[in-house]
Amino acid sequence: MRKNLRSLRLGLCGCTLAGLAFTPALADVKAGVDAWSAGNYQAAVQQWKPLADKGDADAEFNLAQAYKMGRGVPLDPAKAEDLYGKAAAKGHIQAADTYGLMLFQRGERQKALPYLEASAERGDARAEYILGVAHFNGDVATKDWVRAYALVSLARQAGLPQAANALAQMDEHIPLEDRQKSVQLAAQLSSEAEANRARQTAGAELGSPARAAPTPTLPKVAAVNGPANAGADYTLAPSPRPAATSMPSRIAAAPPVPKAEPVKAQPPKPPAPKAPAPKPQTSPAAAAGSSWRLQLGAFGVSGNAEKLWASISGRPEMAGSRRQLVPAGKLTKLYATGFSSKAQAEKACVALRASGKECIVTS
Repeated sequence: MRKNLRSLRLGLCGCTLAGLAFTPALADVKAGVDAWSAGNYQAAVQQWKPLADKGDADAEFNLAQAYKMGRGVPLDPAKAEDLYGKAAAKGHIQAADTYGLMLFQRGERQKALPYLEASAERGDARAEYILGVAHFNGDVATKDWVRAYALVSLARQAGLPQAANALAQMDEHIPLEDRQKSVQLAAQLSSEAEANRARQTAGAELGSPARAAPTPTLPKVAAVNGPANAGADYTLAPSPRPAATSMPSRIAAAPPVPKAEPVKAQPPKPPAPKAPAPKPQTSPAAAAGSSWRLQLGAFGVSGNAEKLWASISGRPEMAGSRRQLVPAGKLTKLYATGFSSKAQAEKACVALRASGKECIVTS
């Protein structure tokens, strides 16, 4: 079984334990976990300290958690950070996640950046939020408003509270064209993160280690078990938008994804009957002259667009709207069409965002 499963599954602000797996060869670390589970923190620390002194990454991580929380040892954030760093240097995934956040929170932002980037690649909401703001400000990472909006949108979808406020501020500065581009990029990043998680899960099922082997570069790490407000003090600092020629072009290319199924053409409507017939009633959103629509996402598998539409089409704010699937290379874009005014479309988008769904108003 994976060696790193000996580690405590502790959040930085919690003390619950997830299921632990071990083998007889790992009895010392497991004994410490058992003691911790029973509330005997000092006994747990006594088990981990000798192993941590010998460089055992799991023991270093567990001991760092104890120092971080002040259980079984005096509260010592500096000692905790040192131990997280040692475990992270050996490729310990959870330690690297936590270490990156701690570095950022105490001002070592450039040093934390590779850890945060790796965490975001696995879909960690806190890392996505921090990197999104960094790309917006251009103070830690290269200014890139498309990537910034995409990353913060993903953090908001994951439920990170401060991401919603950041998006509202970004709406005031980022042009609609860039926000539309971010929808496709967000879908791409989400797909990449899902693939990264799937690869690690598959490796664990095959019995391979869940941590990366130490390399000269910083390790690729997993989603962080940090506090919900991690990075909350990192705020947007809007500046005039750079000229189009100066916008960065570092958006990563998407990995191969399943080819989108072609959108089937709708059969032609039968001619209207010659005899007078009552006109069907239509909602205001579907009235003549409707030219506003909501862009709801871009999908590598068109079936996912169908699933999203099925989940939201019955909502009150979507009454009278129609589904529109538009091929875009290997992706399929999903739109809700038929809104009679920009104000009506924006009202529907606000309601969708309140439910955790992303959208962009466009014509």
